[in-house]
Parts: sequence; structure tokens; C-alpha cells
Amino acid sequence: MNWGTPPWTIDFVPEPRPLPAEADCVVVGGGFSGLTAAAWLRHIAPERSVVVLEAGSVGAGASGRTGGLVLEETAAGVLDGAGDVLSGYLDTLARLGADGDLELPGVYEIGRAGGRRDSPIVWEDSGTLRVIHEVPGGTVDPGKIVSGLARAATRLGALVFENARVEALEFGSPIVVRTAAGSLCAASVLLATNAQSADLSAVAEHSRAKFTLATLTEPLADPDLVELGLTAGKGFYTADLPYLWGRPMPDGAVMFGSGLVDIAGDADLAALDIEHGVASGLFASLDRRVRGLHPVLAAAKFARHWGGPIRFGNDWQLFFDRHPRSRDVFVLNGLGGDGVSYSVFLGRWTAEVLAGRRELPAWGKIPPTL
Repeated sequence: MNWGTPPWTIDFVPEPRPLPAEADCVVVGGGFSGLTAAAWLRHIAPERSVVVLEAGSVGAGASGRTGGLVLEETAAGVLDGAGDVLSGYLDTLARLGADGDLELPGVYEIGRAGGRRDSPIVWEDSGTLRVIHEVPGGTVDPGKIVSGLARAATRLGALVFENARVEALEFGSPIVVRTAAGSLCAASVLLATNAQSADLSAVAEHSRAKFTLATLTEPLADPDLVELGLTAGKGFYTADLPYLWGRPMPDGAVMFGSGLVDIAGDADLAALDIEHGVASGLFASLDRRVRGLHPVLAAAKFARHWGGPIRFGNDWQLFFDRHPRSRDVFVLNGLGGDGVSYSVFLGRWTAEVLAGRRELPAWGKIPPTL
């Protein structure tokens, strides 16, 4: 496996310890949502024992490989009754002490038609790209968020285990969670694995997994950033196809992302190498595309390339529901590129459901399997 190296650093390392025989709640997945749920459950219900099981290292999946673009809406639009997601996101991070250089200046929605006449962005990409309007949101350092959430979870008493891939669940009372490192019993389980372990979460046939691509330029001079229209520090994404997203970085580098590699499952992910095959060709295409956006970028040098797994519901809706086989197993999956803000926001919501303080929403249901 060679997914490349993102520009984020995750500096959390859990304390080695034996796997306990039981826990009140087992969280499967050590990313944004799983770590938030574990930390928040211990915060509001410290009498509950919580164990986090991560197949690899904390943040090794989508959470540590995202571009860190924070948005208010999902790909399917605003979720009824969700409330103010950005305020909830900010409040959760603040209460848990997870500082990740969060900035919320807004995000540019750009497109090839209907752009503003005063658009700071004027790029060529299958037509002229201009700012259509600005939406609530901003940027964050995902590595710092993952690290901060993991430290918060352990500080509050959750036990975090890496290299503890869940191989199977036995749905009963209690639920038996079988891992490569041993088995444990749980009163409740949260499956927060996103692109991986979709079969375990019962969403495989209702969703599709992709591998996203991103590239980072070397730092650009201030006059070049002015020419590109990126001095306000705002990220951007296209409202039409072909899709493009990105953000300026604090050091003057600019991140661009696009392209989706089809992946059938975990085996494809484990074998994927961004320097060979389909992914390699798509990265070369992305580099050419970025250079063609604006004369400033024509001779751009790229500091790094990387990618990460992502999962979308078939109708772009995310999954936030009880598992079809047990009312005590919860599924939070399919967040796609909205996961930077929504995974934390919904991780907190899940913890409140687990503590009996909140109900699941009307949306996010897993369709019945035919």
C-alpha cells in the first residue's frame, strides 16, 4: 500500500495495554467520528467504560488524509433538524480541547456559469471558473484535530487500541467483538469506519467507495496568490463538473484535489499504489490540470501527492442509524467529503444517543436489504 504522505502530522500514540474482556461501549474506527464519540461519551457519562478499536493507526484512514475543508452543508444539502453544524463543531472541539488551527472565513463555491463579475478567482478549466457565491465554512489542520481528539478521549478515560482490526461481530446480548488482538464483550457498539469495513456496517450495497486524490504545490509568492485570488485564505470547490476543490495553506502553498479511483473493497485499498496504475495516471492528469488553471501555475512545482479512501451513499445521503441486526449497534458512515465537520458533529450526537440523552434523526436510515 502506498497512499502518499499528506501534509498533516498525527502525533498521538496510545499507551500499550492488554485488551479488556468487556466494555460498556466499543467504538470501531479511530478517526474524527469515532474519537469524538468516545471522548464525548466519557465527558457526559464518565461511568461508562469506552474502548476504541482502530485497524491501523489513529487517523490513518479518511480523517488524516482529507484536505481539511470545513463545510456547513452535506453533498445532499442541509440535514433537517441538524442545527448549526459549524457552531456545534466549534463548540465540540473547544470543549474537548482539540485545537486544529480552525479558521472559518467562508468557502468559495466556484463554477463555469453564473460567476460573479467581481470574482477574485478567474481560472480556465473546461470553461472559465469564477466565484458563484460564498458558503459558510473554512479550513482546519486534520492531523491536529485527530491528535487532539485522541488525547481528549484518553484523558477522559477511554482506552484506544491501534492495529486492532475488527474481524467480526456476534450480535447478541452482550455483543461480542472479535479482533485480531482478541475478543471483548460490549453492551453497545459504534461502527465509524467510513470507506472501510462497509460489510460490517451493512452499507456496502447502498454506497460506493472511492479513493480521492490531492496535490500540494510548493509555497507561492504573495503576488502570485493575489493573482490567483487566494489571499483571503478561503478554500474552494466547484459547483459543477469536472470537480475541483482546494485551499491555500498557511505557508503559501496551494492544495488541489480531484479525481476518484474506483475501489471494490478493503483488498483494493491495501494494494493501491499512487505511483502505479490508474491512480498514477490520474495524478499526472491532475498536475497538468492545475498547471493549466492560471499562468501563475504554469510552471508550478509540486511538493507532494497523496490520496485517501472515501465513501458516499448511493443518493449522497450519509448513514446514521442502528444496525439492521441489532438496536445496540450504531452505524455512522458514508460522510464523503463532508466528514471534516459532520463526523465530529455527529460523533457527539452519537455519544448523546448512547447515553440516552438524544434520539437518532429521521434521516440517515440504512435502506432495507432485498
